[in-house]
Amino acid sequence: MRAVRLLPHLLLRHHRRFLEDPAGTQARLLRRLLRRAAHTEWGRRYGFAELARARDVVRAYQARVPLHTYDDLRDEVARMRRGEADICWPGRIRHFAVSSGTASEGTLIPVSREMLRADRRFSIEVGLNYLLQSGRPDFLRGRHLTLPGRADEDPRYPGTWAGEISGLVARYAPWYVRLFYQAVPDRLLMLPNWEEKLRAIARHTVRQDIRLVVMAPTWGLVLFKLLLEEASRQRGRPVTTVREVWPNLQVFISGGVALSSYRTLLEELIGEPAPDFVETYGASEGFFAFQSTLDDPAMLLHLDNGIFYEFVPLEARHRPDPPRHTIATVEPGVRYALYVTTCSGLWSYAMRDVVRFTQTSPPKLVVAGRTGEMLDLYGEAVFGDEARAALEEACRQTGARVRDYHIAPRPAARDRLPTHQWLIEFEQPPADLSAFAAAIDAHLQRINRHYQIRREARAFDLPEIVALPAGAFLEWMRRHRKRLSGQSKIPRMRPDRHLADALLAQCANFASSAETLPDSSA
Repeated sequence: MRAVRLLPHLLLRHHRRFLEDPAGTQARLLRRLLRRAAHTEWGRRYGFAELARARDVVRAYQARVPLHTYDDLRDEVARMRRGEADICWPGRIRHFAVSSGTASEGTLIPVSREMLRADRRFSIEVGLNYLLQSGRPDFLRGRHLTLPGRADEDPRYPGTWAGEISGLVARYAPWYVRLFYQAVPDRLLMLPNWEEKLRAIARHTVRQDIRLVVMAPTWGLVLFKLLLEEASRQRGRPVTTVREVWPNLQVFISGGVALSSYRTLLEELIGEPAPDFVETYGASEGFFAFQSTLDDPAMLLHLDNGIFYEFVPLEARHRPDPPRHTIATVEPGVRYALYVTTCSGLWSYAMRDVVRFTQTSPPKLVVAGRTGEMLDLYGEAVFGDEARAALEEACRQTGARVRDYHIAPRPAARDRLPTHQWLIEFEQPPADLSAFAAAIDAHLQRINRHYQIRREARAFDLPEIVALPAGAFLEWMRRHRKRLSGQSKIPRMRPDRHLADALLAQCANFASSAETLPDSSA
């Protein structure tokens, strides 16, 4: 155990090296990536060998290599799946992460062996950093429960694997993790039916000493409720908290969706004492940042994990030649669209995520939403992180607890002003929906000048709150997702009403249990 205590300090020394020179660390990483891919098709197309020799490698790279979206990569991905080599990255790519949709129809991200090793290293470093921060090694004395998605060999392309990045990484878990820590055997972790898998995991772990869990908060809530049902059935009495089942649970490592929206619900389900929470930021394209200190929700950007980062100011992303910032020039408080260059052969690739730095030394950020998560049909310019903060403030003021939500524009009619319609599945509804709406409205006016101006001019109405019945969002995913998985989640905001109208139509049979806040203009 003494050796285990020394590992985090070695990690800290490693992090200090690249945090002392973040711009230099990123420039050196970019130069390595260009050299490694110099003889690929993309390397010859853009002259990577020449760029790698440039004195200012970042400036030379940005001057020659444009920003890319998935459409620029789609044909190359199809060729890589057929077995062609040396296209975007040297050698043959045999792993593809399904970022959305299915392996046949969705967005497939190439994942090199270098990236799989970087993803595995990231996970280990998150655990070691937590050990350093907490000083509590007890979580290493029990089992660890992860909730990976599924990854399968593609029958159409023998020798290639496609699935969720968590499933691909799980296939290459270190032997000592499988032997000493993995709580659930692969035969259960890779069950094809997601809900069946959750039930099987609950049954398998109800008598285990689980000390660390890694999963999206949304699915953590579902799994924990199944666990309590199973424990109650086996014990013949009600079991109301996870702590009664897993008394030594120490840390919840979160990813996929914003933890802040679910932390209170998780703490209530788990019971006292609450575990430590560590939030991470990763995607099919790579793992980017993690919560390096327990008392600060902002996440430390990992600068030496096979990924070179670029940041385009959100309002400039549609310009023909937008400014491309690096870690050397970003500013706190500005919303940036994130682009990544990776050791899987993605070159200045659009992540469709919006990030905002809370500080630059060391570089810490929060995920402010998706590039499509903004409502601005009426000049209100409300971003995803602002809506989330307003919802959390309304819960704080009213004692409500929210399970899931979706926001859509509600257009003007002859007798009403335009506004936003908030479809919310409450775990604990507020006593007064009007007070809840007013709290959201007040917070948005306080933090968003555009919204405030339109409210003061009475060009925009108070939010409309629709309380949906329990299970509404899960039922929508069952009906509209071809396969539920760890990556299945509800879009928080959309500028159209496709999802909102589908949800309302689905819930028509529950109209008596759904309360709607009347229009303030009525």
